[in-house]
Amino acid sequence: MGRRTYRSLLPSVLCSVLCTCGLTVAQAQVFVVGEKTATAGVSSEFTPTSFPLPSGHLSERGRLDLVRNLESEQGFAHRPLPMGAGLTLEANGPLSPGGDKYRKMLYEKGQSSGVGERVVITAIAFKGDRIIVDLNGGPYAKHRFLSHVQINDAPVTQVAAAPTGSRVTLVFKGGVPEISAPEVKALLTPVVDFGAKSSSEAYAETLPAPLKDAIAVHEVLVGMNQRMVLAAMGAPESKVREREGSSSDGLRYEEWIYGHVPQTVRFVRFRGDRVVLVKICALGKPVEVHGQDEMGGYKTPAATREIALGDKQPDDPEHPSAPPTLRQPGEPVPADAPNKVRYPVDDKTPIPPPPSQTNPVPPR
Repeated sequence: MGRRTYRSLLPSVLCSVLCTCGLTVAQAQVFVVGEKTATAGVSSEFTPTSFPLPSGHLSERGRLDLVRNLESEQGFAHRPLPMGAGLTLEANGPLSPGGDKYRKMLYEKGQSSGVGERVVITAIAFKGDRIIVDLNGGPYAKHRFLSHVQINDAPVTQVAAAPTGSRVTLVFKGGVPEISAPEVKALLTPVVDFGAKSSSEAYAETLPAPLKDAIAVHEVLVGMNQRMVLAAMGAPESKVREREGSSSDGLRYEEWIYGHVPQTVRFVRFRGDRVVLVKICALGKPVEVHGQDEMGGYKTPAATREIALGDKQPDDPEHPSAPPTLRQPGEPVPADAPNKVRYPVDDKTPIPPPPSQTNPVPPR
């Protein structure tokens, strides 16, 4: 009777032991990460900018200039950027959300870029009193209608990856002013640092001090090359290629035009790669013409090459240099060298006539 009792109790005891062990193992494998743990290293400090804003409303040309000069610009994140479109930065004002709400957004949406990571402006949009800046592809994937098309149950295009970019909305009180691309970068400094030197800025650092100062204030000097002008003024709004004078024999030149009326218009004339003439036309002022060299004696290496047609003539006709060879110095040249080039001999002996047929074949 006792053996039966033990046998009946054994399955229940084993079940309780296994459940206890399984519960212990399951509790040991659980690792919970909370909001405070995930955002413990995120700093909530924020210092607003104090940049003087220009007056007037943004024109259509100003919008095109911002899109052209800001898209594909690269910078470095000053703070962790959350995925999505929730960040709003007021010009010379606070960042919304801030503090604990900013940490909560990072915890809920995930991080798009860490501190010090490179970010790229991929899209610029304008809406009312704000400029919408998308970073690293933005928060939304681009819709492609081919993703809905299938052939034999196979999609035509692959499914795009989930977007991991972020969006910063720059808000202005009273509307977007007539602002330039460097000023927008300065206002975005609390979020993204665009202080990394571009190729034009790095090139300007290699020039002498007078040229560096002229490029810094966007001034074109007579004698600059095209690379210097691009570093100082950027790409021109239009280019004109003409000939000097009315005849077709005049020298060709290229003229770069910056600005438009009623603003100051600059005409920069190139002959080859050098600036030979600068005209500055300001409203209500006489035209300034600069035609003399203003480089202060500085000359950059000319990007020209000399090409001689035909064989190179020897410097000393009486002692011409030996032709190139693969033989070692002092190695004799065999008289009957194989593969020796033989030139035809000018033989004036007349060609003998063909031999006559002594026994012609009779016709059939």
